Amino acid sequence: MGTLTEQQLTDITTTAFTRGGIPKHIAEHVTDVLVHANLRGVDSHGVLRVEHYLRRVAEGGLDAHAEPTFTKTSPSTGILDGNNGFGHYIAKEAMNESIQIAKEQGIGAVAVKNSSHCGALSYFVQQAADAGMIGLAMTHTDKVVVPFGGTEPFFGTNPIAFGFPSAEEESVILDFATSTVALGKILQSKEKGQSIPEGWGVDKDGNSTTDPHQVVSLTPFGGPKGYGLAMVVEIFSALLTGAAFGPHVSKMYGDYGQNRELGHFVLALDPSVFTHLETFTKRMDIMIRELRSIPAIEGNEGVFVPGEIETQTAKTRKQSGIPLPESVYEFLMENGR
Repeated sequence: MGTLTEQQLTDITTTAFTRGGIPKHIAEHVTDVLVHANLRGVDSHGVLRVEHYLRRVAEGGLDAHAEPTFTKTSPSTGILDGNNGFGHYIAKEAMNESIQIAKEQGIGAVAVKNSSHCGALSYFVQQAADAGMIGLAMTHTDKVVVPFGGTEPFFGTNPIAFGFPSAEEESVILDFATSTVALGKILQSKEKGQSIPEGWGVDKDGNSTTDPHQVVSLTPFGGPKGYGLAMVVEIFSALLTGAAFGPHVSKMYGDYGQNRELGHFVLALDPSVFTHLETFTKRMDIMIRELRSIPAIEGNEGVFVPGEIETQTAKTRKQSGIPLPESVYEFLMENGR
């Protein structure tokens, strides 16, 4: 296990990307999204993925130089073509466009096509919250989750995220996969040689397993609820843009020379079109504080609002450093120092 400061990890990761042929401005944007995840303790979506992305670039499945192109389709909507570049860079630009539209129209929605894996969605809804907007982001992935009642995977982990600005409190950020757990957590458990909780994944026979090496499919959270929400995410992310859906999406870990052609959907909503922004954010503060004041059950630390634990982790890691698995640390040291 190695530990780096936020700045060290940022510098080393950016260097690793630029040495891999990624233009500096794109490398900086992608690194920012990855380090954001590591700071929040969502290590499965952080710099663990650098080696993977570099391999996709080297084998031709990801265009390191691609710049997204935006087309406005109505006063409040648009489509952004990622041109098969880095999803982190593309999704960030999509949310920027959504925010700018929302400032003029009250709401801005952008569908993204021809993208790739974009990392932690919390980053993009935080963008909106930082701009005083309510943010929504979702994306699909290759098949890895069995539908409720089924034995073969159809949808991906299909995450969805929401961000809400507040006045004095930290923004409320809700970011979750529609599977019981994100695939990255299975990969992280493999990396650390740890077992996984019962119910996270199933083996080739459809049976639950605690061995991450035996996992071939994940389960939807909440049974039919997670399955239904995964389908909703797929519709917004793939069907709206004409992207491949479900089992037709190319694999993230495999098909390295093939473009992913993933879709995303992001939205920014200006609360001031319904109420004064100050009124909204102050009431958010009140809600947060009243939730925290609810007595905790025995053995529980307390009541947290969505994203609060991750925010606390980020504050701790900014001071004490970001821990990395030994193999990830060594790869970055070798390629980015």
